[in-house]
Amino acid sequence: MNSLKKILCAALLLYSSLVAGQLPIRHSFFIAGPQFTGIIGEQGEEIWSAGKPGARDGYVLPDGDILICWADEVRGYDKNKNVVFTYSRSAPDMELGTAVRLENGNTLITESGKNPRLLEVDRDGMVKVSVPLQPETDNAHMQTRMARKLPNGNYLVPHLLAFAVKEYSPDANVVNVFRTDTPEFGGRESENWPFTAIRLANGNTLVSLTHGNKVVEFNKAGKVVWNVTNQDLKEPLFVDPCGIQRLPNGNTLIASYGAQKGVRIFEITKKKEIVWRYEGYGAHEFQILTTNGVPLKGPLRK
Repeated sequence: MNSLKKILCAALLLYSSLVAGQLPIRHSFFIAGPQFTGIIGEQGEEIWSAGKPGARDGYVLPDGDILICWADEVRGYDKNKNVVFTYSRSAPDMELGTAVRLENGNTLITESGKNPRLLEVDRDGMVKVSVPLQPETDNAHMQTRMARKLPNGNYLVPHLLAFAVKEYSPDANVVNVFRTDTPEFGGRESENWPFTAIRLANGNTLVSLTHGNKVVEFNKAGKVVWNVTNQDLKEPLFVDPCGIQRLPNGNTLIASYGAQKGVRIFEITKKKEIVWRYEGYGAHEFQILTTNGVPLKGPLRK
C-alpha cells in the first residue's frame, strides 16, 4: 500500500506541475508515416520499428501488441515482433486504409477500389462483416480513410471527394452525414476533404480536413462548435492535416502530413495555444502513449 501511495502521490505531483506549466510536455507515441512506422520515445528516440515505412493507420493495443495498416496489408505484431495477424487486400488495385482492433476481437479495415467496403476480420483473417460504402467517386485513393466503429454499432467513415463524413448502420444505410463543403467552410473550392473522424465522449465529432488545413468539431446536430486553422496560430503549422487525437485533458494533437520539414505533429489547447511539437518523421496517423512518463489514461485513440 505504501508503494501504491507513493506512485499516486508522484502522479498527482506530476499532473499538478503540468497544469501549472512547470514541466515541458514530453510524449511517447506510435507513428504511422511515410519514412517510419513504429514507436518514438519521449526523448525523440526510436523505441520500436516495424521495418516497413508508409503505414496509414495503427495502434499499440492494451496487451502490447501493435496493429498496423499499409495500403496492401494489415499486420499485427506481438511484443517479440512476431506477426500474429495478417490481412491482404483482395486485389492489386484495391487500397487498405484503416486498422482498428474492436472489442469483439475483430479488426476493422477499409478497402477502397471498384467495390469499396468496410470489413470486420476475425483473428484468423476471415471476413465476418462486409459493409458496402458510398464514397461518390471511383478514385480508389480518394474514396475513404480512417473509419471507426461507434459504441452504438454504427461506423463513422470520412469520404474525401464526397466532402462528407457518413455514419453507416451495419446494414449499410447512411443514417447521418456531416458536410464539409458548406459555405461556412468556403465551399468545395476550399478542398476541405475529411480525413480522420473521431466520435468524442461528449457525442461531438472531431474531423481533420486535409488540403483545407482545418480541424473542426461538430455537435450532434452537425453545427461547428470548435475549429482551428492556420489563421488562429502564430505560425502556419497546418500542412495537409491527417491524423488527429483528442487527449483526456481536452487538448488536440494534429499531424501535418504534408510538411516536408519542421513541425510534423503539434498539440494545441482549446484556446488554440501550442503546447507541444514534434519535428522528426512525417506522420500520417499517430497515437500518444505516455506523457512525461505517465501512460495515457482512457480509451485508445478512436
